[in-house]
Amino acid sequence: MPRPEPPFQGKIERTLKGSVPDFPKGIEAPPGAPNVLLILTDDVGFGASSTFGGPIQTPNFQHVADAGLRYNQYHTTALCSPTRAALITGRNHHSVASGDITEFATGYPGYNSLVPKSAGSVGAVLKENGYNTSWFGKMHNVPDWMSSQAGPFDLWPNGLGFEHFYGFLGGDSDQWHPALYENMTPIEPYVGKPDYILDVDLADKAITWMRMQHALAPNKPWLLYYATGTAHAPHHAPKDWIAKYKGQFDQGWDKVREETLARQKKLGVVPPNAQLTKRPEKIPAWDSLSADQKRLYNADDGSLRGRIIACRLQHRPSARCGRAIGPDGEYAYHFHDGRQRRECGGQLAGHDQRGCGQCE
Repeated sequence: MPRPEPPFQGKIERTLKGSVPDFPKGIEAPPGAPNVLLILTDDVGFGASSTFGGPIQTPNFQHVADAGLRYNQYHTTALCSPTRAALITGRNHHSVASGDITEFATGYPGYNSLVPKSAGSVGAVLKENGYNTSWFGKMHNVPDWMSSQAGPFDLWPNGLGFEHFYGFLGGDSDQWHPALYENMTPIEPYVGKPDYILDVDLADKAITWMRMQHALAPNKPWLLYYATGTAHAPHHAPKDWIAKYKGQFDQGWDKVREETLARQKKLGVVPPNAQLTKRPEKIPAWDSLSADQKRLYNADDGSLRGRIIACRLQHRPSARCGRAIGPDGEYAYHFHDGRQRRECGGQLAGHDQRGCGQCE
């Protein structure tokens, strides 16, 4: 890539008479090429969504799984930037200079965060084969020193073969006042909108782009890469959605794990003899806690935080994009980057603490 220019197949005489024109033809995807919706969720574990036995209801993912395939031995790097670089290039993360997150890049091969031009992305490959391509949501593969308006923009989504980008570049972003870019222009879509939240905005923009493709170029396939910030910190969600999960995590972390494993065995996504991993020694058994400790953990990290993450995972646009994508002629893939860990967005610059499970 890119493909060489096609040779001129016409005929050129001394005058127009007798000359034969030959307009170059654009590259077209093969007949029947499917549309591709690629969804990547952030900090969402294997046992989070109900589609894989988790406590968080994801009915649209369930619909996709019922109509397709469910994988249970998929490898992730358990880190953000490496998983994302591996996913969009189809290569080992060290082969694309992403052995760690971009903020921790070092001057050594495999770790400098400079994805080589020889590693074409899925966006570039499909674009060069007749697809329209787009990227909505989180990036986190732009080196720190390239993430300003001064560029260079080679490693921004637009430079990697994605014709349209609407999202943020860093590892996380305030959901109420996100640091957004449309292509390479910083924007502030939340201004004057007190009810703004990024999850809804990303979904609406993705659906609008998708419908525009259907309207203007119905025979041209598209790739829509959708990478939400859910469930990475800061944990922001609408209060009415948080209320939907009230009481559903009060049983404590040990019981939630046991219930999840039981559901996974019933679904067949884990072997019947699978056992829970040993709880880390630094985390006490839930039943060993006093009533006051349980109240504290429920408010700070257990029930409330669990409810916020749960409602964010259900609220995020799988529920909205799921309505916009039809069952025929389209492929929908959902991945997660394999991490679940405690993070607090309260240290984020300009962070609004509304809805953050560790700041409330």
